[in-house]
Amino acid sequence: MKLFYFLDFIHLKNYGTPVTYDNYVHLEHGPIPSVIKNLVDDVANDIDSSLFADTIKIERPKGSDMQRIIAYRQFTKNDEKYFSKTELETMQKVCLKFGDKNTQYIENASHDEAPWKKTDLLEDIPYTLAAEDDDCKMTKEELELLNTLN
Repeated sequence: MKLFYFLDFIHLKNYGTPVTYDNYVHLEHGPIPSVIKNLVDDVANDIDSSLFADTIKIERPKGSDMQRIIAYRQFTKNDEKYFSKTELETMQKVCLKFGDKNTQYIENASHDEAPWKKTDLLEDIPYTLAAEDDDCKMTKEELELLNTLN
């Protein structure tokens, strides 16, 4: 789930817009996209009525309450038509940065981000907090303006 956070916030910091426009919530182990989490939970709880029953499956390692989301198919050239060039580039960057990292590494990286540091448990994470990270190319005012246009 945190990879969605990095996809949205890296794209936002560079281009002024998130990819998913999901609402992020500050949870103990990092930011979570609420709509995406609910869709994944639907698969875990009742796969037959889930919108993503034919797209993903959920695995739970023995002795753990963690979930691993497994795609039924690879991302294809045809899927690319749903994303802009910059969104696809950002997906690639996130995969390269975190593809070989474990959960703890990704969690720690999310905890280093201003949007997580500047919010409290169960609080919504405003996209504008991304402007407080050193790697953000946008100002808070620019992010606020772009948010009103979308």
